[in-house]
Amino acid sequence: MSSSPSTSPPRSARGSRLAALAVGLCWLAVLFDGLDMFIYGSVLPHLLATKTFGLTADQAGDLGSYATFGMLVGALAAGTVADRIGRKKLMVTCVSLFSLASGVCALADGVAVFGLGRTLAGVGLGGLLPTAISMVSDYAPRGRAALVIGLLMTAHHAGGILSAYVAKWLVEPVGWRAAFWVCVLPLLFVPVLARLLPESLSFLVAKGRTEEARALAARHDVELPAAKAGKEGATDRWTNLVNLFRGGEWIQTLLYWVASFGGLLLVYGVATWLPTLMRAEGYELGSALSFVVVFNLGGIVGMLVAGRAADRFGAPRISAIWFALTAAGVYLLSVHMPMGVTMVVVFLTGVFLNSAQTMIYATVSIRSHPDQRATAVGWTSGMGRFGAVFGPWLGGQLLAANRGDWGFTAFALAGVSSMVFIGVAALRGSRTAGESSTRQELIGTH
Repeated sequence: MSSSPSTSPPRSARGSRLAALAVGLCWLAVLFDGLDMFIYGSVLPHLLATKTFGLTADQAGDLGSYATFGMLVGALAAGTVADRIGRKKLMVTCVSLFSLASGVCALADGVAVFGLGRTLAGVGLGGLLPTAISMVSDYAPRGRAALVIGLLMTAHHAGGILSAYVAKWLVEPVGWRAAFWVCVLPLLFVPVLARLLPESLSFLVAKGRTEEARALAARHDVELPAAKAGKEGATDRWTNLVNLFRGGEWIQTLLYWVASFGGLLLVYGVATWLPTLMRAEGYELGSALSFVVVFNLGGIVGMLVAGRAADRFGAPRISAIWFALTAAGVYLLSVHMPMGVTMVVVFLTGVFLNSAQTMIYATVSIRSHPDQRATAVGWTSGMGRFGAVFGPWLGGQLLAANRGDWGFTAFALAGVSSMVFIGVAALRGSRTAGESSTRQELIGTH
């Protein structure tokens, strides 16, 4: 007598669906992150044209920098806060914070209140992304973590595309405040996130909640992160930082930091000023916002392509080449070309620009010793955030000085500098690795 077949799905299929839910919730959170990040750049041409708050170009650059400064604070604080309250609670807090901060912007009656709103939004935006990456790494299917992280990053650019359409559909007929009210709507997503998103497995293991972590891992059919032998304290973290400067390592470390500075200057400078600079080149507002859509479509493609190229040819080489192509594309945008040609250049610039910086992080991760890898990548990202603050400010200063035509040139030079610094760092890293290998071979012969 044969037993009746079970109607319940196998554990692997059930786990895959639950993992997809966790990754999908993080994707939506990062989508809202991208919407809130890019919305300022999308409405900025209208704010300047209508002289809202008496806004000038240099003030507009300052406002752009407030958000990126907030992101610097949020990114640096995210790890410490997440270790205390958990990744899930931090994600819920970050989405709530940048959504409410957009409400502050929508209600603002002057530059000061608007700037406060953008700064608070930046703190939430900066804390969300690294936390979301940690979450999807925990719940990604076995052997698919890199692919899932790449897919997660596409959400940021999808949010950029959404911001352009929000501005295009609402700003002219309703007003710029409506665009920021749309950015408050993710508050409706917060209860869903709080109810359905599981806690980070890494956090549960680190807190000694092993049984809870084991049950979640089994339910999601994912691997349980290994518990560390000991808890890393502040002394260990500072030791790892000091190790980045021992011997000749300080040169390599500074090269990575300066390359990251130029890369994020370029990323956030272009993200903030692309519509305004394209309008200054003679394009209508609708066309300028279409460039934001095309640019972020390129970013999505670039995130999916860069990882595969780096696996085949090496992350340092791809980063240097990508920055060179980015610099060429950004410089070409200063030349008024036929619309079709301009769209192609904007798309290709988005492909290379948005993933060139990611390849810096990949390079640092690959070239670092495992014990200090997290410290090396974290500080490279943190130092780069200063470039993210400087980029929007620089664009505003150039426009205020009636040098808007120099905007794309300045950003292109930042791309060239990052290409040089990451290229030199890669060459030095290869030479150091070769010398270390030779020493080991000589030791082995004695």
